[in-house]
Amino acid sequence: MTRMRTRFWRRMSEDLTKHGGNSEAGYEARDMSPGAVYAFLVGLAIACGIVALVLWGVFRAMNTYDASHQPPQNPLLPATAADTRVVPPDAPNKFPQPRLEKNERLEINEFLLKQEQTLDSYGWVDQKSGVVRIPIERAMQLIAQRGLPTTPKVGAIPPAEASPNQAAPPANLAGQGSKRGKGKQ
Repeated sequence: MTRMRTRFWRRMSEDLTKHGGNSEAGYEARDMSPGAVYAFLVGLAIACGIVALVLWGVFRAMNTYDASHQPPQNPLLPATAADTRVVPPDAPNKFPQPRLEKNERLEINEFLLKQEQTLDSYGWVDQKSGVVRIPIERAMQLIAQRGLPTTPKVGAIPPAEASPNQAAPPANLAGQGSKRGKGKQ
């Protein structure tokens, strides 16, 4: 069996080299020379260098043109450097809000931390009018204990002001003297 396999492959290799009996058909016996590959790589490097020099020259020419054609400064503004294309280091601090973010992740984390601290702490909202801020958990506890505040119906006397001797006004007069009732007719 091994002998048959050897004969089969030997015969196949002979057939491949003969190319079906055509003596003119063949393959390239010579490989590409390393000198040609090196010459191509050197030529490519030289071409890249030339392109880089041309681009640098075009940039310099455009920069010189742009610098010479700067618009005149507004006389109402304070004097600045002659080249208005250069941004001074303190300019971002002078720029009005909202500003561009420098590092989104750090800035959003700082913002969320500040919001969290505001929601979870006591503090004054408006000290003159006596408005304070309390943590959310405490506010939920107070609402659970006291219930939600309700507004009395128009014309009804609040239970704290009503006395047992005083009767409620008649139903047909309810809302006539109220400021709320006048606007909604």
